[in-house]
Amino acid sequence: MIDPYKLRADFPMFVNKVTMQGKPLIWLDNASTTFKPYPVIKAVENYYTHETSNSHRGDYDLCFKMDQEVERTREAVQRFINARRSEEIVFTSGTTASLNLLAFGYGAKHLREGDEILLTEAEHASNVLPWYKVKEMTGAHVGFIPLDTDGTLTVDNVLKAITPNTKLVSIAEVTNVLAYQAPIKEIAKICHERGILLAVDGAQSVPHKKTDVQDSDIDFLSFSGHKLCGPTGIGVLYGKYDLLAQMDPFMTGGGNNAKFDMCGDASYLAPPMRFEAGTQNLEGIIGLRAAIEYISSIGLEDIEAYETELKRYAVDKIAETGNAIIYNAGSSGPILTFNVKDVFAQDAATYFNSKGIAVRSGQHCAKILMDFLKTVATVRASFYFYNTKEDIDALADAVRHGKEFLDAYF
Repeated sequence: MIDPYKLRADFPMFVNKVTMQGKPLIWLDNASTTFKPYPVIKAVENYYTHETSNSHRGDYDLCFKMDQEVERTREAVQRFINARRSEEIVFTSGTTASLNLLAFGYGAKHLREGDEILLTEAEHASNVLPWYKVKEMTGAHVGFIPLDTDGTLTVDNVLKAITPNTKLVSIAEVTNVLAYQAPIKEIAKICHERGILLAVDGAQSVPHKKTDVQDSDIDFLSFSGHKLCGPTGIGVLYGKYDLLAQMDPFMTGGGNNAKFDMCGDASYLAPPMRFEAGTQNLEGIIGLRAAIEYISSIGLEDIEAYETELKRYAVDKIAETGNAIIYNAGSSGPILTFNVKDVFAQDAATYFNSKGIAVRSGQHCAKILMDFLKTVATVRASFYFYNTKEDIDALADAVRHGKEFLDAYF
């Protein structure tokens, strides 16, 4: 069972009693980034104070140790998502970089004029804009799988959207605004029966639920460290090894080539090194392993169960105010998207800020979805295992008085 009060002792942002607008901080923007526990901070600090070195750049003990640390983290990620082999784990700067690597390393190389890439209206910009560029480069078509009226992605709609030209489907397992869970395993089966690849944006799923890429049989997975209590600037692209071997590097430079000469001939290393040119974010890699170990010690099954309960509680409490429009009451993901009636989203967020409550407002990098929701912006409150029902109560009280938002300016 999750005890958020006990777990808060692991996080200096809580221990140090950080305030906002003179009020105790209530952090409800976890879909944007999460707090970092002491073990992660200690791991990064230890790198800078006792283990500073580059990796794959020297023949001395510190460098060799760093080489081992990088591979230990790769193996930790492999276990965390149950990849078949550690060579299927590529380190990037985050989900955005992972999706761009996939789009330009695989899509731009293998897609042709007339081929189709399928997305949904709920995708983050990072899973839309790179494919638009691939469209420009290759002449491929970008299509959209329709959502149901509540915003869910269904197997039926996937089947209806697929055409003989569909070559790749790229979707979020849990979307960053509506937080509906896509039936990933079923979609993977449908895709593979038709020779279609499935890429998954796991930014909002990997930190909150158990991920098993072998069981789901997805082809690619992208996620970020900072959304699962790790450092910023570190992420992962998982790909089935035979597919990674067919990809070109998105960046080239030191560390990813086997040889090159003055004639312009160059050859590149095998995955994952092929995609890790230049000095990597070594402190981030070390911190990512510490975060994975920390999250795993709590248990993703318990985290998911607790967050599901917290989400239901939040829906009920916000609905009770009678002062909110809720856009995703039926989703199980730890995100509540709403608007205070007759109040612009950013004004509501400013009012919440005056109460010490941090939420996100706007379009959440999902601009196409706003047309689906028939609004220009929303407020997003997002939860993690260290949030409490008291946090939700404070939010509900602010929503109840949300029309008083002008008080925030005086």
